[in-house]
Amino acid sequence: MDELTLGNEDLRRNLEELAFINHWLGGNKLTINGLEQILARYPAPHPAGWRIADLGCGGGDMLALMARWARRKNIGASLVGIDANGFTLAYAKEHTAAYSSITYLQQNVFSEAFKQHTFDVVTCTLFCHHFDAGHLVDLLRQLRGQTRVGIILNDLHRHWLAYYSIAWLTRWFSRSYLVKNDAKLSVWRAFHRHELTQVITDAGFTDFQIRWRWAFRWEVVIFV
Repeated sequence: MDELTLGNEDLRRNLEELAFINHWLGGNKLTINGLEQILARYPAPHPAGWRIADLGCGGGDMLALMARWARRKNIGASLVGIDANGFTLAYAKEHTAAYSSITYLQQNVFSEAFKQHTFDVVTCTLFCHHFDAGHLVDLLRQLRGQTRVGIILNDLHRHWLAYYSIAWLTRWFSRSYLVKNDAKLSVWRAFHRHELTQVITDAGFTDFQIRWRWAFRWEVVIFV
């Protein structure tokens, strides 16, 4: 999944299975929890509404969920999915065509083109574990200058039980070789609480919350 040019029916199946896993294990709701926390502190978005970017947006399921949340809350929201993989973005556009508030950009988050954009809120759902600590510090430090209100990280807790559980589940129930390989690898590359704390503080943030959630997820809200 780290191969940015990957694109075929195997990747399509991978995106479909990831959406299913994130839905049924409850992972997606952590990003919504983060938005609720930001809304509690900033109850009155500016007249144009919030501009929210989802980095590494994958199949767009998180963007669709945020669009429905904004509609329920009667909040104006312009949602931008960012991904470097063209096939993934084509899939996402197809599956979120009903949401006029969602647009997409094919950009690398470290590119000069991406750095020209600013947002009110940035979300990263199962994105951060693709980076080593140094590059993640660089990314968060960069986002300090691109984000007006807050950054939400929704990612995995590195734990032996999570590793062996997802390895067993995907072995027996997944038909995607990418999911079978990447699911356990993602857990292996994920975080302990103290590692997240170190990365966030090294990036220059002081106002943030880290909460553990089932199933082996970190819900992180950083106020800019």
